[in-house]
Amino acid sequence: MESTSQTSSKNQPIAAVLLSRAHDPEETKRILTEKIQQRPLFLCPSSPPPSDARAARRREREKKRLSRKKALKPKPLSANERRKLGLYDVPRSGQKYVLFQPLHQLWLGYIREILGNEIHTGGEGAASKLTSADFHGAEVEVVRSGCVSRVGLKGIVIKDSRFTFELVTRRNQRKLVPKEGTVFRIEVPLGGGVPMATVEEGQSDEIKQQQQHQTEAEQPKMIFEVHGEQFQFRSADRANKKFRSHFSKIL
Repeated sequence: MESTSQTSSKNQPIAAVLLSRAHDPEETKRILTEKIQQRPLFLCPSSPPPSDARAARRREREKKRLSRKKALKPKPLSANERRKLGLYDVPRSGQKYVLFQPLHQLWLGYIREILGNEIHTGGEGAASKLTSADFHGAEVEVVRSGCVSRVGLKGIVIKDSRFTFELVTRRNQRKLVPKEGTVFRIEVPLGGGVPMATVEEGQSDEIKQQQQHQTEAEQPKMIFEVHGEQFQFRSADRANKKFRSHFSKIL
């Protein structure tokens, strides 16, 4: 009997032998059939292999094309790279007041359109519109400053950054004026625009500037004073920012 049981146990799988030690024969047979022999085997899902070599080559070419297209896409320059390349620098040959006078004329039309009828009355409505305006092309004059040497400085704004105004003066000089602790005066003619002075051939830049200055002096103007400390934002940020009226210690 012992030899017969040993022979039957050798013919059985190891799982059946182990289960027979803990369960009766019927339960052992059921567990072995349902949970071991007929148990489904779930494989990890993956992309099916290509049907043939042609499809595999096509997929590989498409993969290389997408990777090459991504590599050739130019990346935008950072702020440090733009400064190193001098993209924001004005060359010395371009630092001339006459070159920026057309820009100033465009700015006058722009600021009149923004202010509307409030250019004649002023008030809080004009102040709120002026705070969100862009000052590239405006002609500003320093009337108060913590540095006395800056008082009286006047020129056209060629760069309106967060903390400074970069000006080109009538003497064709580039000046960097900080906004903090500085009060700027802005004059906006009330008429339909300041006509450009008649220019004759052969006239020098100084004569052209004098004629333009005389023409501007004949126009009635609305004068605004802007506190630079309240404008320490980039022009693009000021356009979307809502300013609230509050007490200021510097006033």
